[in-house]
Amino acid sequence: MIKAVVAGLAAGLLLVGCATVADSTHAAHDYPEAASFTVSDDAMGDVDRALERAGTNGKRVLLVMGANWCHDSRALAGWLESERIAGLIEREYELVFVNIGMPQMGDGHNLDIARRFGLDDLPGTPNLLVITSEGYLVNADSATSWRDASSRSEEAIHDELARLASEVPA
Repeated sequence: MIKAVVAGLAAGLLLVGCATVADSTHAAHDYPEAASFTVSDDAMGDVDRALERAGTNGKRVLLVMGANWCHDSRALAGWLESERIAGLIEREYELVFVNIGMPQMGDGHNLDIARRFGLDDLPGTPNLLVITSEGYLVNADSATSWRDASSRSEEAIHDELARLASEVPA
């Protein structure tokens, strides 16, 4: 009972903290922030269709697994909309957003998608998976390292995505 109350309070504080970041009355930040992290009712189907398109057009799938409540997920989504990065994505990737809820608090969603590509644990949000059209995860070593997306620069994100667009899977 006490664990449940503490977990609920922690989740509430986390949500309140993230909600205040998006509030325009607070200090500005130096990253673009998408108003909403896209959520789908058919996440696995979205991934399947992206893989199919990637197989047809020679691209890779850029699978962003995050959540609306997370400022780093919204920041990453915002960076992906920037002109420079959006151009790279248009040329090299099929982009898919998947809502994963709060896996670090035991309330994960769509985690079967991560497991499908060999990731058994998503320690937080967001996660960024680069997948070949054949379904191979290219960046298994860095896919879960994007929890600091709001502090990354446009140049760093662009360079990482450009590198992953041609990297051979392990």
